[in-house]
Amino acid sequence: MATSSIGRRALIVGAQALVTVGLLVLLWQVADGRDAAAVLLGVNPWWLAVALVALTVHTVLAAERWRLTAGALGLPLGRWHALREYYLAQLVNSTVPGGVVGDAGRAVRSREQAGLTVAAQAVVVERFAGQVALLATMTIAVTVTALAPGGLEWSGWMLRLAATITLVSLAVVGVLLAARWLPGRVGPRMAELSRTAAIALVGRRVVLAQLALSAGTTACILIAFWASAAAVGLSLSFAAVVTLVPLILLTMLVPITISGWGLREGAAAALLPLAGATASASLAASVVFGLVGLAAVLPGLLVVWVRPAAAGEG
Repeated sequence: MATSSIGRRALIVGAQALVTVGLLVLLWQVADGRDAAAVLLGVNPWWLAVALVALTVHTVLAAERWRLTAGALGLPLGRWHALREYYLAQLVNSTVPGGVVGDAGRAVRSREQAGLTVAAQAVVVERFAGQVALLATMTIAVTVTALAPGGLEWSGWMLRLAATITLVSLAVVGVLLAARWLPGRVGPRMAELSRTAAIALVGRRVVLAQLALSAGTTACILIAFWASAAAVGLSLSFAAVVTLVPLILLTMLVPITISGWGLREGAAAALLPLAGATASASLAASVVFGLVGLAAVLPGLLVVWVRPAAAGEG
């Protein structure tokens, strides 16, 4: 059984690697990879620094959101402990196929004070909050710019794509909420997860802080992409950043490549030209964002050498 599981996992990882390489090779051909490479050679280091700072602040705010979420569920986490674990989780997610191995690890390592179930719920709810904030930003921005154009010429297929993503996301949430009435073990577990999410996200004591932290993390990741684009000489308007960039980043959730590589670049090459960019510059901007993202999680390596501390330390 164990051998079969390992073999299946290896097959999945191999398939993800092949898809990643295949997409990047295809993009090199269709998005003028030689021009993109030339653009990358002239990257502006100051804008890289801005992107790096934005992603660093993003990690700090996300770790605080996790700490707030866990605390609302009865799992106290020290601020330094939460930040350390979040860095390590991001590092693993960025380098190991699957994108959730790091999150599973921080759930396991923080389980001692409240149990694995509560620890896992805190991680799931925190990640859910981040994705909802990004999706909400895109939905509101697309709606506003569609009704009162702000420099973007929305085509019919783009509006349909944005509407489809929003509706599918709402449908998934609806299915998860409805699952509480399923028979057997599934129903009670989903009911418990729904109750947990409500307590941790919209409870009276945490809702304002949750909104502020999620707004902050979303702003940071959008600023990081904007700065990455500026680093390759691509100037994106505010309207483009709040409408197109969330769409680009949301493609990374599709688990068919390694850490979203290839999908993110393809989405950038397809979408950013709507804001006046060339496909090659768009490809270069996404590659820069990915590389800066890897650099931003490198502090997670320090966790390997730092002595593990108690989860409740300050």
